[in-house]
Amino acid sequence: MMIFLNLQRRRSIIILVLIYFFSNFTSSYSSSCKNGCDLALASLFIWPETNLPIISQLFDNVSYNDILDWNINHITSTFILTESKVNVPFRCDCLNNGEFLGHVFPYNVSANDTYDLIATRRYSSLTNKELLMRDNRYPDSNIPDHVTLNVTVNCSCGNKDVSNDYGLFITYPMRPGENLSSIALATNTSSRLIEMYNPMVNFSAGSGLLYIPGRDKLGNYPPILTRKGSSGKTIAAIVVAAIAGVSLLVGIIYVGAYRKKEQRVAANIPASSGQSHPPGPADLSGIHVDKSVDFSYEELAESTDNFSISNKIGEGGFGAVYYAELRGKKAAIKRMNREGRTEFLAELKILTCVHHLNLVSLIGYCVERSLFLVYEFIENGNLSQHLRGEEVLTWSTRVQIAMDSARGLEYIHEHTVPFYIHRDVKSANILINKNFHAKIGDFGLAKLVESGNPTLNTRFMGTFGYMPPEYGHSGVVSRKVDVYAFGVVLYELISSKEAIVKEDGVDEARSLVALFHEAHSHPNQIEAISRLIDPKLRDDYPLDSVYKMAQLAKACTVIKPEMRPTMKSVVVALMALSSST
Repeated sequence: MMIFLNLQRRRSIIILVLIYFFSNFTSSYSSSCKNGCDLALASLFIWPETNLPIISQLFDNVSYNDILDWNINHITSTFILTESKVNVPFRCDCLNNGEFLGHVFPYNVSANDTYDLIATRRYSSLTNKELLMRDNRYPDSNIPDHVTLNVTVNCSCGNKDVSNDYGLFITYPMRPGENLSSIALATNTSSRLIEMYNPMVNFSAGSGLLYIPGRDKLGNYPPILTRKGSSGKTIAAIVVAAIAGVSLLVGIIYVGAYRKKEQRVAANIPASSGQSHPPGPADLSGIHVDKSVDFSYEELAESTDNFSISNKIGEGGFGAVYYAELRGKKAAIKRMNREGRTEFLAELKILTCVHHLNLVSLIGYCVERSLFLVYEFIENGNLSQHLRGEEVLTWSTRVQIAMDSARGLEYIHEHTVPFYIHRDVKSANILINKNFHAKIGDFGLAKLVESGNPTLNTRFMGTFGYMPPEYGHSGVVSRKVDVYAFGVVLYELISSKEAIVKEDGVDEARSLVALFHEAHSHPNQIEAISRLIDPKLRDDYPLDSVYKMAQLAKACTVIKPEMRPTMKSVVVALMALSSST
């Protein structure tokens, strides 16, 4: 009997393969202070004035994406919760002729800066006044404005005398009121493990640095990768070869397992047989998908008052959606039409494997009497309803929604293997929660892509007004299809107009893209764009911010797909826009 591993178990196998591969190639080398390590993390306390651009500047212009990737559950934009802690990645070097491990960051002095202020407020006690005075020649009472200081942050690459199992460490400054238990809870680390690497530390002192084992992006503790002496280039070559070899092996294992899993699910749902009645339980038996709950029909019917009209909260092209309170939680249940079998499989397959803060979560499914998908309930409806309703979405909220949506799309484009193309990005598929953060939903048309090359679409899918020119002409599907549609959404956020606009006194409807293209081509571009801004905003918006979003939307909707930015670039642009807003 074939055993199908779930995603988490496959990830664990991948890590084990990597560890085994590296240990066989590097076992003859021991660690040395000459090399330090490529990665350490700094735990930065967030003061009210701190945001993502400031963190990037403090840590030698570390990229926004690198910071976001290490804080996927804590940051979704340049806004970060005050008094939280953010892990910032940096390289851990061997300094002062092998005396200690650390990294020296350049800091540009501002007016009224003192060494104590820089240490405690800017770097949140990752360094101290004494270290700053040691590494810089200026007296504390007279630091010139706009000079660059050296800021040393200590770090650890592990200690093989304690354990070889921990090779990534967080430099953690203790704060007043913290103790061993609270630090263990905050860092999701056992108290025993913290004590192992910080002997003789007074955990109630409220100050001082700790070195705490950190987890990688998959949630695992990476081991020490040992090296020795002057063989750095040799080791580097081995590591590169190892990564290439293991990546190929892992890719083959992953894609193979994924295909088999897809085949297994597909095999258990028969193709439409032309019956006029919904398929019965016998037609759909045998489906099992990891990490999703298999609900019974009776449970879904009871939670929706037998799918009553009063519980119906929406309807799309492939089924109706009902509100439910299921096992003590609010949920949204999509009851698929008979012709929605392919879309059911697509959503089930993708949302079972892909999880992100800005993607709607799948709770479970049911295949009795019909096809049902059970999602988390998103309280505030969709973006289209908000833009076309009577209430006013503030400009800062619109920028936040754009940022959240872009992050969700970037994740399925860049951070999953294989990657996905949504193919139906539109304001109606961007859901808004009670805090006015956005989640991408409705993955029924999503396409899995196992290579970076565009593929030919055999079915004409999408929503008129959001589809790019090349999609309609040639059927070619690439990630740039989603980028184009996202550009249309940006224009909607600016104007609150629909993707297809019917203007008063004009017989033919026009696309929103064409309307903005006219404005971009106007001799007075800013004035022309101003006339398209949602009148409900009145004058309560920064015109420069609106103009920049319009320019980003223009880049996303150019005719040639190769000229459009990636979603990663779109996220970076929106981060800068959010910061200025």
